[in-house]
Amino acid sequence: MIFFDESNKLDDTKKYSYYGAYGGSEEEIRKNVQSVKKILKLNNKTSEFHFTRYKNDRSIAPYFQLLHHIINSKVRLNLFIVDNDQALKMAEKRNISTSELRSLFYIKIPERLFYGLTREKSFDYDEVRILVDHSDEYGKFRLYSQLHRQMNAHSLYRGKSYQVTSVKPKQSDESIPLQIIDMFMGMVVFLIEKSYKCIDDDKPVVKSDLIYRFLMQGDNINKFQDQIRIFRWDGKKEEVRRVQLSSYLSEFMVFKSQYDIREMNKLNLLTLANPDWKTKQLREAMDYSNNQLRMLFGYKDEISGQGRNNHMMSRYNYLFPQITPVPEEAL
Repeated sequence: MIFFDESNKLDDTKKYSYYGAYGGSEEEIRKNVQSVKKILKLNNKTSEFHFTRYKNDRSIAPYFQLLHHIINSKVRLNLFIVDNDQALKMAEKRNISTSELRSLFYIKIPERLFYGLTREKSFDYDEVRILVDHSDEYGKFRLYSQLHRQMNAHSLYRGKSYQVTSVKPKQSDESIPLQIIDMFMGMVVFLIEKSYKCIDDDKPVVKSDLIYRFLMQGDNINKFQDQIRIFRWDGKKEEVRRVQLSSYLSEFMVFKSQYDIREMNKLNLLTLANPDWKTKQLREAMDYSNNQLRMLFGYKDEISGQGRNNHMMSRYNYLFPQITPVPEEAL
């Protein structure tokens, strides 16, 4: 099964547009969906996951647990970045309208992403089903039928064993896999566009806190780099260029760790000077909005030595018990 979503439109209002594909066997997808439903139930969360809608950290636990679980389930995610400026310049040069340009890219980009997943050595399936986040524009461009035809042509030409049996639209609020793409793609866009530097707005600040806490847990930062492949098209060369996340991640981690040190030092001084203050008094003195309450709790836990993610991970481990490996010398 392969799922497709996009972020930003191919137009002149944004520098880049982003496209993502998430793939796995039906069994793998089903297990992940069941796990995400357990996380939702554990946290009494009923609404779906969307990165752009994460503006208040009261939901940090289910969001964090979702990201942590998926990245540790060997997710396969391909992302494609298009330089909108270059694309629009080429369209103008060829006297192609923006609508016509999108219709061409909407066929080529998903095809490239899907083929990138199916060419993996671990891919050995007879049937492939593709679900695309619903858009009226896709229907107008006959995206579904064209992708169906193009992908089967690729399979035949390359001597692959699979056949695409269906390409269908799906509402993201009805599809957890589409929400998974949305979350990971949203994080990548956030990091590449360096939105975390807008520290005067509490919404990017709480997003930064979520991403940082996710990346610092266990080996997540390395898995994030290994399991998410990003390619960029700039119209200058026939081959697309592989984008390495390492530079974006290192810049973010340095920026966020320095920001956190300053905030925790400030919080520590306030706590020592005012030991009787309640949480609300500390929050107001830190100049935090209600949206940043869990960030404050995380700082307090880290200062006390408990670990910033301790509470969220203890609940996660209760839901998904970890089997302690037997030492080699005991075998």
